[in-house]
Amino acid sequence: MGPSQVNMLVTRPEPDAAGTVAALQAIGIDAVAAPMLERQSTEIDLPPATQFTAVVMTSANTLRSLDERGELARYCQLPLFSVGDHTAQLARQMGFATVQSAAGGLSDLVALLLASKLAGPVFYPAAEHRSGDLAESLRAAGIEIVGADVYRMVALPRLPDWVIGTFQTTGYMGALFYSRRTAISFVAATAETLSADQRCALPVLSISAAVAAPLLAAGFSNSAIATHPDEASMLSLALAFAQRQNKP
Repeated sequence: MGPSQVNMLVTRPEPDAAGTVAALQAIGIDAVAAPMLERQSTEIDLPPATQFTAVVMTSANTLRSLDERGELARYCQLPLFSVGDHTAQLARQMGFATVQSAAGGLSDLVALLLASKLAGPVFYPAAEHRSGDLAESLRAAGIEIVGADVYRMVALPRLPDWVIGTFQTTGYMGALFYSRRTAISFVAATAETLSADQRCALPVLSISAAVAAPLLAAGFSNSAIATHPDEASMLSLALAFAQRQNKP
């Protein structure tokens, strides 16, 4: 029995879910996407780029939303600091010439910004609901920051019927979680469709301990956490899990 027979559920929003599914399939793991959140761009006025010395982003969805609004280009001349490599790579593809990645979590991003000794205000476009308090941390460190809610992630109230059907028949050999809000949405969506035994049996693979916490609290006790908060570590975790499951 090979890894290709391990069926995993990817819960992150599109288009990232499709990318993760493709990456899993490339390493021999059967996977399907069932996003628990949907991105919606907001309608707010944004400040001119001339007010800032840099822009900081904690999600690739910020880039997508600014692009949808037709306002990304005016910020591309600013140095961009990102929390992870995925956002940094997309920023370069979308026109940012100067990009630095913290390649980690929010604390790594704060350290990177402090080390850069920025001379003026920093622009922080992000989601309405943020996973961490980056703005407060930067202000406490003496960095002036101006935020803007450029998109919201809307929780989907239930899993697709075909996903529920699989849970009730063959089940899934694992589910991948990339954000705390996704985990919370999954818990709410499965509250009445998964039994306590099913929650306990389902392996949940999370990108960080903070993401795993609401799953553990809801009875998803078969939990594993990536060694680093990035896609490569999640894929390594999934592959290691698949190989363990397929041992005779």
